[in-house]
Amino acid sequence: VSQLGPQLPPRLTQQPWHLLYSTGRDGFSLRTLYRSGARPDSPALLLIRDTEAQAFGAFSASAIRSSSGFYGTGETFLFSFCPELKVFRWTGRNDFFVKGDVNLLMVGGGSGRFGLWLDGDLHHGGSQPCETFDNETLSHGEEFCIQDLELWGLA
Repeated sequence: VSQLGPQLPPRLTQQPWHLLYSTGRDGFSLRTLYRSGARPDSPALLLIRDTEAQAFGAFSASAIRSSSGFYGTGETFLFSFCPELKVFRWTGRNDFFVKGDVNLLMVGGGSGRFGLWLDGDLHHGGSQPCETFDNETLSHGEEFCIQDLELWGLA
């Protein structure tokens, strides 16, 4: 979280963050992650470590939640620590920021590809280059298995 601080919108850089959800503490469930989310107007930081020890994730200016359509703002971004921090910001080509239901959470999209997606049991996910962020694949491969996942929100 500390390495990502300078990448966050300026209004958030001095705010305290706290852990809302952790697979180690709360189990592997997208439904539980949604229930653990912060206030709707609170930004969220999603941190993932896959079984190949790669770390990556997403920042959303609004809470991660279940939705019928895409939501979010151009402040949303993807990031990877492979091997050092790389941040992938909004390109302006579409507004496919975040969308979630009980079976799937998606961040970024376009042409049938998602910058980051997670399945409903939070065991599997994927990452592909997408139009929203013009990102690289965040993990070693386009699909990955999740070892740890954390959701952070503003205190």
